[in-house]
Amino acid sequence: MGSRASTLLREEEIEEIKKETGFSHSQITRLYSRFTSLDKGENGTLSREDFQRIPELAINPLGDRIINAFFPEGEDQVNFRGFMRTLAHFRPIEDNEKNKNAATSEPLNSRTNKLLFAFRLYDLDRDDKISRDELLQVLEKVDVEQKMSIRFLH
Repeated sequence: MGSRASTLLREEEIEEIKKETGFSHSQITRLYSRFTSLDKGENGTLSREDFQRIPELAINPLGDRIINAFFPEGEDQVNFRGFMRTLAHFRPIEDNEKNKNAATSEPLNSRTNKLLFAFRLYDLDRDDKISRDELLQVLEKVDVEQKMSIRFLH
């Protein structure tokens, strides 16, 4: 167990993550297990390389953009809390109080936050605009993936 034992989640951390993200206790512990299995450096953080080893992201035409969404600007590591905050955007929309973001007072999985999250996937240069080139890059990636899928099926 070594360094993993020192990175076990405390009950108070789980409660804080539940309030912030809306995930249940069992979902958090399961995702923590997945997080630690991806943490090849066993340092309590994930790198871009750790994410690139996830087969579903490796084959996704937008995988690199999804991976980038986990990392705040200028950061090259993400801790479990940041990992959970990003995953919360993928939760179904619920009108509840338990997963509010303190800064916006809206749940991380609200329609507004989901739209902002999706927007950032397309805004590669983070200038708060989606340029024609950025949109074309995404459409080309998706088009190539669709063509490859069609060839595979025939």
